[in-house]
Amino acid sequence: MGMKNTKSLYHGHRYPAVIIGCAVRWYLCFNLGLRDIDELLLERSVSVTYESVRRWCEKFGAAFAGRAKAARRKPGSTWHLD
Repeated sequence: MGMKNTKSLYHGHRYPAVIIGCAVRWYLCFNLGLRDIDELLLERSVSVTYESVRRWCEKFGAAFAGRAKAARRKPGSTWHLD
């Protein structure tokens, strides 16, 4: 799965997968606004528009959410009481 799948997911985009992934993660995990993410990326010398970030979140948001849900630990059958 790994890198091969990642390349096809981000193929054809102007920015590298690391930049897109970082922007989408900030939007989903930290509840930042699109313009806030635009400013954070600009501080890191990456000039993108908030509209690009919005499109990335629409396109890749479901994939990020699916991976996060799959990575969650499943509850066990043992319960510990304090």
